Amino acid sequence: MTPLFDAPLAIVDLETTGAHPAWDRVTEIAVVEVLDGEVVSEWSTLVNPGTSIPPAIQALTGITNAMVADAPDFEDLAAGLYERLDGRIFVAHNARFDYGFLRHAFERAGMRFQARTLCTVKLSRRLYPAHARHNLDSLIDRHHLRCDSRHRALGDARAVWQFLRVATEEHGADAMGSAVRQMAQLPALPAHIDRAVVDAIPESPGVYLFYGENGTPLYIGKSVAMRSRVLQHFSADVRSPREAQIAREIRRIEWRRTGGELGALLYEAQLVKELLPVFNRQLRRASELCGFLFDSEKLNLIGKDEINSQTLPFLCGVFRSRRAAMDALRELADEHHLCLRTLGFEKSAKGSCFRHQIKRCAGVCDGKESVHAHQLRAAAALAGLKTAAWPWRGPIGIVEEDVEREAADVHVVHNWCLLGTAHSEGEVAELLEGSRRPQFDLDQYKILARHLSRGRPKVVELSALAH
Repeated sequence: MTPLFDAPLAIVDLETTGAHPAWDRVTEIAVVEVLDGEVVSEWSTLVNPGTSIPPAIQALTGITNAMVADAPDFEDLAAGLYERLDGRIFVAHNARFDYGFLRHAFERAGMRFQARTLCTVKLSRRLYPAHARHNLDSLIDRHHLRCDSRHRALGDARAVWQFLRVATEEHGADAMGSAVRQMAQLPALPAHIDRAVVDAIPESPGVYLFYGENGTPLYIGKSVAMRSRVLQHFSADVRSPREAQIAREIRRIEWRRTGGELGALLYEAQLVKELLPVFNRQLRRASELCGFLFDSEKLNLIGKDEINSQTLPFLCGVFRSRRAAMDALRELADEHHLCLRTLGFEKSAKGSCFRHQIKRCAGVCDGKESVHAHQLRAAAALAGLKTAAWPWRGPIGIVEEDVEREAADVHVVHNWCLLGTAHSEGEVAELLEGSRRPQFDLDQYKILARHLSRGRPKVVELSALAH
């Protein structure tokens, strides 16, 4: 078989206790080593994950807790596995999964692993675009591959190697070699960024910051796998004009780890508003934040300085700008025949307002209904713009476990306002004591509301500590 690569291959498959590399663990590893188009070595081993394998995973793979009880830990295998993979192109079906798992496992063993990768899912999509499905079962059926042990590491790795051989026969060595070489390239880093700086970024949740000349903040991003996300910015196949400009101007990279995805989202929203990076757009718009508030019989549009944990429950909508607020108010006024003059948003004049003359106002301005009835109707209409009611009696802590560091972040929140993130009970108490009127942030509100509405986040009520 004609060699397809400028380096030998390591075709890798893993079986694991679950889908998340941060807290799930490897239960089986297989490596098929290929040199000059020929298999030169096959190696596989069970791995003791140090935790129980879920019943559904046992049923899928056939690997039971009893089978791995006496198997070696990953730490005992790490050095030998590294030698098998070092200098080879890392090939896997859904390489992001297997590569991400191994990088996390190597990091826990105190080692850094990096390799050029080739994902055969992506390769199949590129070579066979007419087909809708590219999972391994589909490839086995479509290309009549042999797999004597599906969902076991060595059986699946052998099937991946067969797919490479079949695809080469069907497309030719030159076309195949060109495709895989393009897909297996490591991103070329910008001239002013040392690879050791990127290698030092953990493959963990957090926020990363790009700086330009004179320390100018260029871009702030977040990810549950920071190193991979940073490298994506410099990948030629996904680089946009904006990414290309960032690559030209970047001089320094910083990163800050968080306990999980929620912490990364909240921290990104905070830092973007504080540092105002050049290339961030969506999270910067905070200066015009405003909302409607009824004061006796008058409707007022208040600015961001007056929006806090105490006023938020009474606000009729929160908007990014005065223009957005007025557009929403006019839409409601049209739907419910409200009088903008009576609400205080058009100049006073004698007689009926212009909107009544064109039949968009029910006529409170012309004495056709009482001001009190009109304001009650307006309040009912505006109630639909309110933020979600705060469902707790007081402040809460959203606990985000960091399994790798055996620590936890506690995001302290009250009335949808983030007071801060704590790492101890003492820090929680300090946040509750020092933030009597925390300012409301619309982006953080949306992040928190979305997070709390899905799954079962761990929430601790902090009412007792707040007094």
